[in-house]
Amino acid sequence: MEELGAIIVLIGSIFLFLGALGLLRMPDSYTRIQAGTKASTLGTLLSLLGFILLMPSWWGKLLILIVFIMLTNPISSHVLARAAYHIKTPLTPRTVVDKYKPSEDPVVEPTKPDTHAH
Repeated sequence: MEELGAIIVLIGSIFLFLGALGLLRMPDSYTRIQAGTKASTLGTLLSLLGFILLMPSWWGKLLILIVFIMLTNPISSHVLARAAYHIKTPLTPRTVVDKYKPSEDPVVEPTKPDTHAH
């Protein structure tokens, strides 16, 4: 069981390293947030699962940490990305879609025919 726990901790550490590498390699703040959050969440969860196998007496505390990380990491990255967009942090020129950008063409509602004509 200890060997399996050590392997899972190692895999989690690799994901944490790849997340750190993604922070350095990505072109703008938004992709850095995404790379850092996804990889660090998975890496941390795998590491904690491995520690559960290494230290079975700590399972309750580690499970609470797992739940806390699963709840807070996605929310905090979303808030950071929205705040960065709100203060107009530039996107990379390679960005193709900006779903939050206001539309250039105003949406015109189709007119309904007047059914109450006299």
